[in-house]
Amino acid sequence: MKDWTVVFDLDGTLVDTAPDLAEATNYVLQTLGLDRVNELEIRPFVGHGALAMIDGAVKAHGRTLSERELYDLFEVFIAYYTAHIADRSVPYPNVVATLEALRRNGATLAVCTNKIEIQARRVLEELKLDGYFSALTGRDSLGSYKPDPRHLTGTIARAGGRPATSIMVGDSETDIRTAKAARIPIIAVSFGYSVDPVASYGPDAIIDDYLDLGAAIRKFAGTPVNT
Repeated sequence: MKDWTVVFDLDGTLVDTAPDLAEATNYVLQTLGLDRVNELEIRPFVGHGALAMIDGAVKAHGRTLSERELYDLFEVFIAYYTAHIADRSVPYPNVVATLEALRRNGATLAVCTNKIEIQARRVLEELKLDGYFSALTGRDSLGSYKPDPRHLTGTIARAGGRPATSIMVGDSETDIRTAKAARIPIIAVSFGYSVDPVASYGPDAIIDDYLDLGAAIRKFAGTPVNT
């Protein structure tokens, strides 16, 4: 894996952030005088961002928000979430051991997320994962964001890598569309926040446990697929 760049999505891929995102969404509902929703109802919206989570939760109560109302509530969400960004969020099993093994074998690691950059950095810092990554980009970092392939290729460039020797790891249709548009192999995790089975989006490989990631990467390493 020497000289290869492995780019990870964050929410639903490296870290289970849904508990804290759901709590922030429920705080917004509380300000509206609405009942809480179950975390399981929030999870399908996580990959689409805070606006989608708020909108989906409010619609579950039979209400529709104007664009102005939605953006005002987004500010409420962000303030609460920033203060509670890693209260209950945790890395998925075997993430740390896998990141250590990848680095030990010469891989360069990066994060490409549709979270805003400062929040993504805080999650990684709070969970003591930040030291593993040579680059991190959020939706506000490069002027484009997933599924625009420039978000992924820009992340690779910041990490000092090349698309021809890069691989992405993600959990959603958005990640898979991004990687395919960039002509970069995509390995999907089966345990993330995808609404439909992740296999339905046609990733190049699927893993059920991070202990299987090294073997999945080795199938691609040394065989550039986008040249």
